[in-house]
Amino acid sequence: MAQTAASRRQLGAELARLRRSRGLKAADVAKRLGCSETRVSRIETGSGRTRLRDDELTALCDLFEIADPQQVQTLRNLASGAVSGSAWWDGYREVLPSGLEPLLAFETDAQTERAWEPVLVHGLLQTSDYAREILAAWPANRPLDIEDLVSLRAKRAELLTRENNPLELWAVLDETVIRRPIGDASIMREQIGHLLEVGSLPTVTLQMMPVSKGAHPGLGGAFAVLEFEDAPPVAYVDSPAGNLYLDRPTDVRKFSRSLDLLRAHALDPDDSAALLRKATREIPNVFVKS
Repeated sequence: MAQTAASRRQLGAELARLRRSRGLKAADVAKRLGCSETRVSRIETGSGRTRLRDDELTALCDLFEIADPQQVQTLRNLASGAVSGSAWWDGYREVLPSGLEPLLAFETDAQTERAWEPVLVHGLLQTSDYAREILAAWPANRPLDIEDLVSLRAKRAELLTRENNPLELWAVLDETVIRRPIGDASIMREQIGHLLEVGSLPTVTLQMMPVSKGAHPGLGGAFAVLEFEDAPPVAYVDSPAGNLYLDRPTDVRKFSRSLDLLRAHALDPDDSAALLRKATREIPNVFVKS
């Protein structure tokens, strides 16, 4: 899986570079291929498992005026290697939320993920009970799918502890994430305890942004930057309107700078752990019935 996904990203990055060097827009490529701009974006970011057909590659080589046979063959080799095999989430396709598959693919292949979460515990750090409450509250999820979605989230978390090349996560969470009551007191105690536990893993760095910091660069919403060994980084933006995957260097740099500022404003890992322990002691006050 890792090699084929890397080929997809390499091919997509090269096609995006060729398009921009010719002064073309995604709409120009979409018109030539007879597809949507969304599909062009997926091809160029290597997201999901979008496959570029041979006739489409030929059409793009013509559009980009590529006459060098060696360059054409390089693109064909990448396209051939970009055909995916099975993915660990294949068994969850019937319940997989729209737009989530690219994130699963990117996280599976990434070396590092740096993320900001202002509303919820990061999906890689959620306990099953916490995830169940969140998923059940989302109206788009069918009740009969909840347990499969909880299982999918648990499998996703295994990326942090897999034997070969575990994903390294640096997460900054807003303090409101642990102050908002999700489920009952026992669920929140377990969730905060889990944050303390995973925060001690060598692959995880966890920082908390105290509410006392006031305004900061992360108030616009959740986002992450994923970095790979053999492909350009990708920025991921989570929003109610849909998930965005951005690979333009200017976009990635913008989100990387925001993450650097957030990490600088947030508590260091030791002080963050102290805040988590304090929040655990204060949980009974959060769940007082009116």
